[in-house]
Amino acid sequence: MQKYRIPTLTIAGSDSSGGAGVQADLKTFSAIGTYGMSVITAITAQNTKGVFAVEELSNDIIRNQIETVFDDIVPKSVKIGMVSSHEIILEIARTLKKYNPKYLVVDPVMISKSGYSLLKPQAQENLIKYLIPMAYIITPNTEEAQEITKIEIKNIKDMKLAGEEILKMGPKYVLMKGGHLEGDAVDILIGKDTFEVYKSKRFDRKNTHGTGCTLSSAIASYLALGYDIKDSVKLSKGYITKAIENSFDIGHGVGPVHHFYKFDKASEVEYV
Repeated sequence: MQKYRIPTLTIAGSDSSGGAGVQADLKTFSAIGTYGMSVITAITAQNTKGVFAVEELSNDIIRNQIETVFDDIVPKSVKIGMVSSHEIILEIARTLKKYNPKYLVVDPVMISKSGYSLLKPQAQENLIKYLIPMAYIITPNTEEAQEITKIEIKNIKDMKLAGEEILKMGPKYVLMKGGHLEGDAVDILIGKDTFEVYKSKRFDRKNTHGTGCTLSSAIASYLALGYDIKDSVKLSKGYITKAIENSFDIGHGVGPVHHFYKFDKASEVEYV
């Protein structure tokens, strides 16, 4: 199957400012070279200054979107982002079980950078009970991992401990993102027989809106293209690092990363 004809699917919320959520996922799919499709779970009113309102879609339309896509264009990988309520999580899990996607990337979006809660408290139990066990890989940052495991994370040792606890919940792999810790940006990939540490330079950039969405959808893209998990994470880390390095000012708050920097003539860098 040719590049750009390999279908990938995002199930997530819509970001009206275009920097995160479904919009960031679709940009990432396209930049890396897959055919992006989407199932919208919620509409958010947000911009670079924050999230101001969220309205969830009905279970019926979310289920119908998933079924309609799978019944015609079967995605090679599926990324799940913002799923704010326990009812939506249960509906997505029930529907995906019918299709059993091989590569399910779960990004447990809980709180926006501006501090807006994107996952209702009662939904966390269903996330742990239904979605995490179905995941090929889950990509929490340290704050999200602390919420899921109740383990305080201050260093790589704590990251590994929390990652191992999440593995017990059922996913095949955990990518623990350490961007919230001090020092160099360090992520760790943990699996039954896997422990990889990814270190990268921390860039002094304020424009990091959508980094988590972008990294998880990049992983979904590379898995769909046939890369193994280690290479998918490595390539995705390279992509998001350059996207952050080339991020730009737009709006009056935290701007987006540059999903299409490779195609920007003003950019002189290439990703791995």
